Amino acid sequence: MSSRNKIILQNVAPAILANACVFLFSVVDGIFVGQGAGMQALGAVNIALPFVLIVQALNAMASIGGVTITAIRFGSGDKEGAQNAFMHAVTINFLVGCLVVLIGCGLTAPVCQLLGATGNYFELAKDYVFWWALFAVANSVSLNLQSFCRNDGDPGLVAITNVVVTVLNIFLDWLFVFPLQKGVAGAAVATGISQVVGLLVILTHFVFKKGELRIKKYKPQVKLYCKIVLRGLPEAIAQFSTPVTTFCMNRTLMANYGEIGINAFSVISYLSSFTMSVFFGASEGMQPLFGQAYGAKQGEDLKYYYRAGQIISVVGSAICVAIYIIFPHALCGLFGADAETIDFTAIHMWEYCWGFIIGSINTMISAYFYSTKRSGQAIALNIVRSLVMNSIVITFVPMILGKAVVWHTFGIYEIFVLIVAMTLKKFSEKNGITYSAD
Repeated sequence: MSSRNKIILQNVAPAILANACVFLFSVVDGIFVGQGAGMQALGAVNIALPFVLIVQALNAMASIGGVTITAIRFGSGDKEGAQNAFMHAVTINFLVGCLVVLIGCGLTAPVCQLLGATGNYFELAKDYVFWWALFAVANSVSLNLQSFCRNDGDPGLVAITNVVVTVLNIFLDWLFVFPLQKGVAGAAVATGISQVVGLLVILTHFVFKKGELRIKKYKPQVKLYCKIVLRGLPEAIAQFSTPVTTFCMNRTLMANYGEIGINAFSVISYLSSFTMSVFFGASEGMQPLFGQAYGAKQGEDLKYYYRAGQIISVVGSAICVAIYIIFPHALCGLFGADAETIDFTAIHMWEYCWGFIIGSINTMISAYFYSTKRSGQAIALNIVRSLVMNSIVITFVPMILGKAVVWHTFGIYEIFVLIVAMTLKKFSEKNGITYSAD
């Protein structure tokens, strides 16, 4: 194995595992809630899912923004500057967690109303949002430290952290949902406790000074806070794609299919969140390599890493899609769906999931842009993808072509986004890659 491929494996494999574990929390919650509390409870958690995913997007903004700046500074030999960026990013994530606690626990009912929860779904969604938000600080800081730990030369500890957290989450989901009969609230508490344990594990890297980065006092700089937010904004916008898509799909499916559409999509969205973890993990794993190669002005390495990242994303997402198409009934059965919902979901599974392959390419291009100081292109791409194209296509295309096309809208808008992405890449590199100091 070449040195480049070894470096890629050391960074990407733990990143994919870490992201898969994070998204697996939601999948495991869905399985236990569906089996232990029924399909309405599962639908309620799916309605609450955009809130969770928006928070994760805000966490990604500070984490990825800070890691991007840190990687470039490490690449150029500026260790003190990398340390400073790290502490600023940790602070932002801590404040995000505090804000989520205040909103999720203090304004639970309005949040659920904004999410579209009504009738039988409303009280169940309130329970999930409240208890999930209560642990938001631990969640935010843990995810931040994992990103930096990976960038600080210890991706193995990140993998260990997520394995421990995932196993604990599975056990606690079983405990709270079945023996203790706590339903959706129990699933949220299980996830929260698991994140607290994960925070304690990942802290060992910084407490025992295993790398270059330290948790210590620093002098706050408004300019650096703004720079971190700007660099992380493309990834935050990219991750808004999932909650916006989920929100629009829930409304469109309710209008066209009623409750069976919502219940079917709740199963598909859990599976899709796991698939997205593959290409978000691949992009996050490649991001430090992009940044370090850019900071060191190593053009050939940068091109190699870009090609490798695209291959990993496409192959990984294609494998997931193949599994969903081959075993739809077995996967749907994991969530406790009735026979009618299983059959309905299995019919439409492939119609939605083929879009993941296109989406994986777009995600890697976005990471490539923001890691090489092309934040403008990355922001433009992700606004088109996450806020504009998905909402327009999902909302209006079925009105024009009929409800049968609803399930294809995910793939359709990703194709339009790919055209935009390749156009931006071509024009930004028409005179080669421009290097500049951080």
